Amino acid sequence: MPLPNYAYFKGRIVPYSEAKVGIMTHTLHYGTGVFGGLRGYWNTEEEQLFVFRPHDHFRRFLDSARLLCMDFRETEADFTERLIELLRIENFRTDCYIRPLAYFSDEIIGVRLHDLTPEIAMISVPFGSYVDDEEGVHVTVSSWRRVEDNMVPARGKITGAYVNSALAKTDAQRSGFGEALVLNQDGHISEGSAENFFLVRRGVISTPPVTDNILEGITRRTIIQLLRDDLGLEVLERPIDRTEIYLADEAFFCGTGVQVAAITRVDHRAVGTGRMGPIVGSLRKLYFDVVRGRVAKYSDWCAPVYQPKEAASRR
Repeated sequence: MPLPNYAYFKGRIVPYSEAKVGIMTHTLHYGTGVFGGLRGYWNTEEEQLFVFRPHDHFRRFLDSARLLCMDFRETEADFTERLIELLRIENFRTDCYIRPLAYFSDEIIGVRLHDLTPEIAMISVPFGSYVDDEEGVHVTVSSWRRVEDNMVPARGKITGAYVNSALAKTDAQRSGFGEALVLNQDGHISEGSAENFFLVRRGVISTPPVTDNILEGITRRTIIQLLRDDLGLEVLERPIDRTEIYLADEAFFCGTGVQVAAITRVDHRAVGTGRMGPIVGSLRKLYFDVVRGRVAKYSDWCAPVYQPKEAASRR
């Protein structure tokens, strides 16, 4: 992956090589940071880069920061403006991934969240697929359990919590699988290593509720709306048992990184026919049209980088 050319760092955009922190930085030692993940999608026909739902992403980013007692005077609108400025300087003409990071910059020893100095950094890089085969992911049920809300708040994107994801992902891939499914302490499916999970059975879509220690995904909310409003399907938010996926007609992951990816095998069992099903296929097509600004009713979700925002609302 190429390194960024620029970074938003300590209130201004600087060359990436100048965005540095000391080795004693608090967040590096204790995992006391939060991050976000956004995507920019290049629309070839319009020659436009669209950032998908930036205000929603930055609102969750600020909510995650609050969980770690970080207070910022900036709003989601402020961060969106700074992101668009960064992307214009990078001058991308391709899909990209955006990573904002909130971290404690103090160079001290000592575990705590109070009396520390929070800072913001942001970078972006060209980015394609997160998984090798979005139309046929082979997953395994992990032996690692999902972090509990009373241990580390799962609904926030907290840097230290992603050790849990890394353990599950590495074990899965070293065993020959593409991804992991992680259960909560009750034995219900929570999510993938870094993806929300959906299951299709008998025409009904089910996804774990936010109280099952999932990340409250922006893409997850998007998918629920598209399934209900555009594809006319019933969506239930409910606990899902492990064995339900063995009897599912279709299943899929969603998230900013993974986008919409069909799950076609779990452990050594086929899901449905063992190929991407019609619902996931239709959903993927609709989703990629939406994020590239091709669906007028959802144009407010897509923030253009290379033109005033007013132009998007007239499409």
